[in-house]
Amino acid sequence: MQTLTVDLGDRSYPIHIGAGLLGRPELILPHLAQKRVVVVTNTTVGPLYLARLSGVLEAGGIAVENVVLPDGEAYKNWETLNLIFDALLIRRAERRTTLIALGGGVIGDMTGFAAACYQRGMPFIQIPTTLLSQVDSSVGGKTGINHPLGKNMIGAFYQPKLVLADTDTLKTLPARELSAGLAEVIKYGLIWDAEFLGWLEANMDKLHALDPAAISHAIHRSCEIKAQVVAQDEREGGIRAILNLGHTFGHAIETGMGYGNWLHGEAVAAGMVLAAQVSQHLGWLAEADVVRTRALIRAAGLPDTAPDLGLDTWLDYMGHDKKVEGGKLRFVLLKKLGEAVVTGDVPAEVLAGVLTAPH
Repeated sequence: MQTLTVDLGDRSYPIHIGAGLLGRPELILPHLAQKRVVVVTNTTVGPLYLARLSGVLEAGGIAVENVVLPDGEAYKNWETLNLIFDALLIRRAERRTTLIALGGGVIGDMTGFAAACYQRGMPFIQIPTTLLSQVDSSVGGKTGINHPLGKNMIGAFYQPKLVLADTDTLKTLPARELSAGLAEVIKYGLIWDAEFLGWLEANMDKLHALDPAAISHAIHRSCEIKAQVVAQDEREGGIRAILNLGHTFGHAIETGMGYGNWLHGEAVAAGMVLAAQVSQHLGWLAEADVVRTRALIRAAGLPDTAPDLGLDTWLDYMGHDKKVEGGKLRFVLLKKLGEAVVTGDVPAEVLAGVLTAPH
């Protein structure tokens, strides 16, 4: 097991990464405010891991209840969120009851948002079961739901007490979901660590094969980078925005194509290619850098071409992006591979040219 800490003063918390962690209640019990938890999961993950988690907690004297939600990005909305609140109220959950998110990014985001809101704040724990959630969404305290006009536009910054990333759960992950998680891993290399980017190019086959050493290194380095950034800028007032490379374009793809038709990681992958192309037009990246980026994304089993939404649709959905400031779109771009920058100085003709160019 490897352990990292997200350093936020008295709200700091550990990230444990390793195999078989679901069977180690001693990692969870010290973080519970009372001997009662409510586990939030979905119809896909629940049958795989809920009984195991409940069993080890109950053996430790913890009363365990659960809420099983429908699976999919299409259900990341108010109606599904209310199912969590209904369960908490019906069961008279208290402010010191701990919510545990057992699932991927959708479950983690909704459980965290419910925890932030219920009785104005209750503790929660992240147990991410997808690669994407283990390397990204479970860390850093971003929680929320989607709106028909924009992804993740309603939510709160609310940190967990613990992140428990059991790499054994990746063995039941469909290949498409594994690739979607690799998009966020690639992102960390592009924005922060060119050496890690080279390591990914050399080890992509091992990652697809879930080689234990390779997958643990990828998760650890990704979480390490994210923890460093979040510790500097918890609420995304500055540097944390670089973690959104590809997301302005990617969220527009997810919204425009209908939530769930493109997985988040797939949309981010295509979005990162668009960001690289804009960076090239601004003179920051060479054509070879864009080619290299596309090749790595393809090697991960991800799309390197965005759908044709039409320029007006692109601009409409991107206008709902959380990085819009003073009515002006701001983009995360690449000064070079391994170094990201946030800028609002993208000429309209450059943006239009990239979004309407034949792919």
